[in-house]
Amino acid sequence: MIIPVRRFAATCALGTLGIALAACGAPGTPPTARPGHPAAATSAAPSRPPTLAPGPSGLTPVFENGPRTPDKTVALTFDADMTADQGPRAAAGEHFDNPQLIATLRGFKVPATVFMTGRWADEYPQEAKDIGQDPLFEVANHSYSHYAFTGDCYGLPTVPEESMRSDVERAFTSIKKAGVKNVMPYFRFPGGCYDQRALRALSPLGVTPVQWDVVSGDAFATDVDAVARQVLEGVRPGSVVVMHCTRSAAPTTERALHTIVPELRKQGYRFVKVSELIGATTGGHR
Repeated sequence: MIIPVRRFAATCALGTLGIALAACGAPGTPPTARPGHPAAATSAAPSRPPTLAPGPSGLTPVFENGPRTPDKTVALTFDADMTADQGPRAAAGEHFDNPQLIATLRGFKVPATVFMTGRWADEYPQEAKDIGQDPLFEVANHSYSHYAFTGDCYGLPTVPEESMRSDVERAFTSIKKAGVKNVMPYFRFPGGCYDQRALRALSPLGVTPVQWDVVSGDAFATDVDAVARQVLEGVRPGSVVVMHCTRSAAPTTERALHTIVPELRKQGYRFVKVSELIGATTGGHR
């Protein structure tokens, strides 16, 4: 459940710092070339996803939008929300997934970034794997429990400060266990609520928190046209749009895409993933 963002003003220095990734094993020694047989070519190491460098305060910087340049790019992001205590509701038939929305994005050939809670990945492991294996999409972290990282965050339960880091780490574990091999080093705070304490707690993880500059208003919305209009009126070059891919919490989102996508393309916008916007901001490359 995401409701309009509560922002924390922080000055962030941007840079091209890649996160530290665990090694998958030491590369083997290239074979020695024999006369008339050149040595086998070695494959290039995969590039690290772009992230933001820590600012002078050492706090994890927060990304809200890409460069406002003539290159009209926009990133649609979708939160796959499910709180840790909603298992009984799912067992009773409530749908926290939205496969039709994912199918619509594929039909439109629209790349997108899905911010997934670990609890959602536990509930829908095959769908998580399916999204994670599709090159059209990238998957990032939305916490495990979808509990708030500050107090007074739209009624969400609160993660204690000492559990913030482990909650995010648990989400990475669940998402990877579902079969998503390349989880992006990005994190979205539940409810969009954060403060210095939360940023300090997550800094050791090397993740870049990702907010947004366009609120779709799709959470619990019943008016499809209103959702589409709010997005179209808010988008600017480099925008990050927050939406949802949960049927129970955002029943109109999939239908709104049928207006949003053609109209933005008509206006000359190109849909990209969040990683491309961060790369354009830092000057880094995937």
